[in-house]
Amino acid sequence: MWFFARDPIRDFPFESVAPQEPPLQPGGPWQLHRGKRKATGEPVSLFVYDVKPNSEEQTQLAKAAFKHLKTLRHPNILSYIDGLETEKCLHVVTEPVVPLRAYLESRGEVKGLSDLEISWGLHQIVKALSFLVNDCHLIHNNVCAAAVFVDRAGEWKLGGLDYMCSAVGESAVPRKGVPELEKYDPPELTENSKAIGEKWSADMWRLGCLIWEVFNGPLLRSSSLRSLGKIPKSLVPHYCELVGANPKLRPNPAKFLQNCCGPGGFMDNHFVETNLFLEEIQIKEPAERQKFFQELNTHLDTFPEDFCRHKVLPQLLTAFEFSNAGAVILTPLFKVGKFLNSQEYQQKIIPVIVKMFSSPDRAMRIRLLQQMEQFIQYLNEPTVNTQIFPHVVHGFLDTNPAIREQTVKSMLLLAPKLSENNLNVELMKHFARLQARDDQGPIRCNTTVCLGKIGPYLNANTRKNVLISAFTRATKDPFAPSRAAGVLGFSATHNYFSMSDCAFKILPVLCTLTMDPEKTVRDQAFKAIRSFLTKLETISEDPSQLAELGELLWELGRNSMQICVWLSGQMGLSRTFCHLFREGCPCSFCQPWSRGSRQLGRVGCDRGLVPDVEADPDQRRGRTRGREHTRGDTSQYDVRGPQTRDWAAPCLGGSSTPLIQPVGPVGAGGRRDGGQLG
Repeated sequence: MWFFARDPIRDFPFESVAPQEPPLQPGGPWQLHRGKRKATGEPVSLFVYDVKPNSEEQTQLAKAAFKHLKTLRHPNILSYIDGLETEKCLHVVTEPVVPLRAYLESRGEVKGLSDLEISWGLHQIVKALSFLVNDCHLIHNNVCAAAVFVDRAGEWKLGGLDYMCSAVGESAVPRKGVPELEKYDPPELTENSKAIGEKWSADMWRLGCLIWEVFNGPLLRSSSLRSLGKIPKSLVPHYCELVGANPKLRPNPAKFLQNCCGPGGFMDNHFVETNLFLEEIQIKEPAERQKFFQELNTHLDTFPEDFCRHKVLPQLLTAFEFSNAGAVILTPLFKVGKFLNSQEYQQKIIPVIVKMFSSPDRAMRIRLLQQMEQFIQYLNEPTVNTQIFPHVVHGFLDTNPAIREQTVKSMLLLAPKLSENNLNVELMKHFARLQARDDQGPIRCNTTVCLGKIGPYLNANTRKNVLISAFTRATKDPFAPSRAAGVLGFSATHNYFSMSDCAFKILPVLCTLTMDPEKTVRDQAFKAIRSFLTKLETISEDPSQLAELGELLWELGRNSMQICVWLSGQMGLSRTFCHLFREGCPCSFCQPWSRGSRQLGRVGCDRGLVPDVEADPDQRRGRTRGREHTRGDTSQYDVRGPQTRDWAAPCLGGSSTPLIQPVGPVGAGGRRDGGQLG
């Protein structure tokens, strides 16, 4: 019977996704590949050793490294995930890392590693050596740049466990047989030397070689260690202890860490302190965590980007989820969020923000509102309308004036993303209540200012029904800045008012403010009055602007349907006007009459700005019947203009004015009394 053997490599749950990296060390047995988990695509690193003929000794070293890496667990030693051992090869899967030499070269092309990053990297390697020597009684025997790896967060990991041996008894030290590695051996290991040191002496000499390579590049010969090169002054005394000729004077790794972290030492900095705190954050007291997060924000600007993304951010998210850190994490959270791309922000930050908005913690809510500008661009409209806005509106009813004020200000950012109902119905209800009943003058003032700024996002009916009444109410407010805000609101939204509204509703209100007790209010009122009078005078002096209407409206582009509906309903030009404008108008209202729409393509209109306007039969039929005017009488011009955005209003003589509307009977050839259609 034939049995078909399974291929263990094919069934291995990990695979290589990129060509192999350059050899980790000359003559070394391992090759490093970038890999991934087949099921999820999770990135990993894949160390591969291919068994070669007549290489039994090297194969035994590779198997020993496999065993050590699998059994040793420490945050500063390369993390083992999975492995595969066959007669032909060895596969070791670890966390995704890059060799230290490659990392230094890549960073050197930009700006190089800072002393902060190097200090923490060396701290991790020394801590790993201390664990091996003092806790496991093992000698690494291969400390060099080729045995150090860097993960995504910039953390240094110790690997290269091929030549590890026991520090207890008379165990033989594995022979390397590779000249490129033997140059890191201390002088007492030469045949002529009789000096005997501590069990850690050889590894601490090699640590000195690693320090020299980090600052000065590859070590070509051991005699180069006498030249300090670029080693920082604060590290020089401790470096000299490592490369001293007497092995008994070389410090224990734990003692070396203590010396370097002392006052004025190379590792005495806020970056190392931050990392040490993060490693023990779960056992810290709540008060200590609160103080740490408050101070963290001031240091983040000096920290490496990768460290912030892959180490600080997970700790911030964990602190929010399980430690009730509260509002104190918001500032560092948003600062770290700047390093994320849009997809990462949506996956990691947005769920936290949505959950925070539902929190009853007032400090949390006010911090969110104050810093909304930092994350509003990552929020989509469904999330805003269904998960955020329902919680934000509670701030309008809060008894704390600061929260009410911040809630009003936040509407400037939320308005472009609000739905039709939330913006034009729910929000307007709250604004009306704040304007009329809030006991804080600054809040009433800010409500008026906000209403003027979000005017472009309101639909035509809301602008017509709300803006004039709201600004008129503000001009009667006992708080002087609110009255000034009402005047400025009229000026800022002048494009949305018809000429009849300007003449009969707005100017009378503004004229009463010319006698206001506050001079600032009076000055703003006079400016606004002059502006509206200029518009009215421009229309009165030049009523024949309809001849340029077609060319002008085409430039208005995106609001074409709104304008066409207005023209057909208010002016009764549903057939006559097609020769001037509809022949080339791509909007859905004009397409039934447009012969050129197919050639132009279906551009469409911004229907969101004109809700229900096409379905209103009164606007379709028009409201101009029964009026009679005489030639030469300027009162025949009803100056109601289209309710468009400010960028859609026609500009006449450098100032923005609504279109003039002749309402006399249509004569032959499309000519009206008092106006010419060109």
